[in-house]
Amino acid sequence: MLTGEYLLFEVGLALGVIAAAGLLASRLRFSIVPILIIAGMAMGPQAPHIGMFDFRFIESTPLINFMGRLGVLFLLFYLGLEFSVGRLIKAGRSIFFGGIIYMAINFTAGVVFPLALGWPLTEVLVAAGITTISSSAIVAKLISDLKRSVRPETELILGLMMFQDVFVAIYLSVVSGLVLTGTASTINVIQSALLSLGFIVGFIFLGRRLLNQINRLLDIPSDEVFMMVLFAMLFMVAGFSETIHVAEAIGALLVGLVLAETEHFERIEHLVVPFRDFFGALFFFSFGLSIDPLALSGAFWPALGAVAITIAGNFISGLVAGRKSGYSHRASTNVGLTIISRGEFSIIMANLAKAGGLLPILQPFAALYVLILAIIGPLFTKESKWIYSKMARIFKWPPLKDMNRLRQRSNS
Repeated sequence: MLTGEYLLFEVGLALGVIAAAGLLASRLRFSIVPILIIAGMAMGPQAPHIGMFDFRFIESTPLINFMGRLGVLFLLFYLGLEFSVGRLIKAGRSIFFGGIIYMAINFTAGVVFPLALGWPLTEVLVAAGITTISSSAIVAKLISDLKRSVRPETELILGLMMFQDVFVAIYLSVVSGLVLTGTASTINVIQSALLSLGFIVGFIFLGRRLLNQINRLLDIPSDEVFMMVLFAMLFMVAGFSETIHVAEAIGALLVGLVLAETEHFERIEHLVVPFRDFFGALFFFSFGLSIDPLALSGAFWPALGAVAITIAGNFISGLVAGRKSGYSHRASTNVGLTIISRGEFSIIMANLAKAGGLLPILQPFAALYVLILAIIGPLFTKESKWIYSKMARIFKWPPLKDMNRLRQRSNS
């Protein structure tokens, strides 16, 4: 058992590794998510132990994992703040039909693939969740880093992210009820789903009805007290949702959705961002720390097959959704290539599988799958112009020169 001082040093050592991963990602101008996962995978039982520098993190792992759980809460809470209930309602027709197209193609592929591998039904549902949902965090970061927020297709991309967030709130609630309770009968599954959906709808309904009271409650001059009240709300709701077998992440998402409607939205967002970034980094690192690199070989081919299907499904669905919404072939190609990355939701589903005692392959499968797409996704997004030029020759789409002329003519 480590003494308090050595426990503190070991946690500091882990934070040093995370900081080094962040510096490397910044230097490479690349997403920090895959680098954090790789850094976590390089640590653990197989890592070196040199004097007091113990990179195995044996004693501190429970604390690191707990802080990683906080990362999940802050990530989902912040996403809820970004995608408020009001914005979801006003999202528009193109986003709705684009979301239906996206889900129809990618969720179907996500179910068919693990079924073809012969996995049990519960594992199939978890695997479908892992492979269907894009990483809102990575996608948002790519749009910002590549300065694409002013492009017209970005509205559809963000709309698809919102649609997926709503879908995952319902889907994760239903699947978590099935996995965590172990219910297999149709009646029990329906009861679990109704409880989950009732909790979501009821919380949002009460949150909107009590909006004036929440505004008065949060009308606190002191930032210190304001944060205490805010975090108490976040952790209590997340903890309560976990007690009724609804994933704690959903509770955090719901708090964010409701608080996004308040007049304190900007203050909340400003205060939460540092916690999201800090604990979010711990989340991805702790996930990598839980993966045994020696166990990844057995998940290599399933993960590679899922990656190929995801790239094809996302590109096709983004292209179809973009064209149906009136965007050009180039803009629609950008939509399909930007939404490929996978991250936080896939990891949440994998952790759910671990908590429910499902097939052990799901953890390394999710790790490899997320890692590959977290690397390929940003590359595809960055090189979308080159990819479009190649696709335009094959499918006889307007070449880039013609599109540039049209853009210049419309601007003049």
